[in-house]
Amino acid sequence: MKYIAFLRGIGPSNPNMHGSKLKSVLEELGFGNVQTLLSSGNVLFETDSQDVTAMESRIEEAWPVKLGFNSTTIIRSQAQLQALVECDPYEGAEHNRQSYLLVTFFKRRPAGLKENYYEVKGVNALCSVIDTTAAKTPDFMAKLERQFGKDITSRTWNTVLRVLKKMDLER
Repeated sequence: MKYIAFLRGIGPSNPNMHGSKLKSVLEELGFGNVQTLLSSGNVLFETDSQDVTAMESRIEEAWPVKLGFNSTTIIRSQAQLQALVECDPYEGAEHNRQSYLLVTFFKRRPAGLKENYYEVKGVNALCSVIDTTAAKTPDFMAKLERQFGKDITSRTWNTVLRVLKKMDLER
């Protein structure tokens, strides 16, 4: 099965967070066909395992030991991302300078969240549209963290589409 590990708080300025190092850790853990996408903590991999919770724990435990940092790791399968895309949560809206399309992935289902929340096949994601003429993305991200804690990570809709496209190309 194909998966993506979305890592929280990865900064390309930290040499231990470069894609090649992230890739090597997952390879050492026994995952196959490991690839990184962009420089913001997106690691694609393959495995026969379907125990996402165990994979997340294993990977999170490896970061401080192997590379000296902690990072919340949230894993989604190719099928989950495909199901989210098929829901068309943005109804054809485009990510641009005025309208920032953001997907926030949750490690666990948040309590009381209904609007713009997608639990299709366990995706556990909040799809938000940020009007950048009225709000700044970092302010919105801080608000999400205050509301839901640190067991979340966000990606643009374009990044989610790129991840899925790369997974499709690797068939």
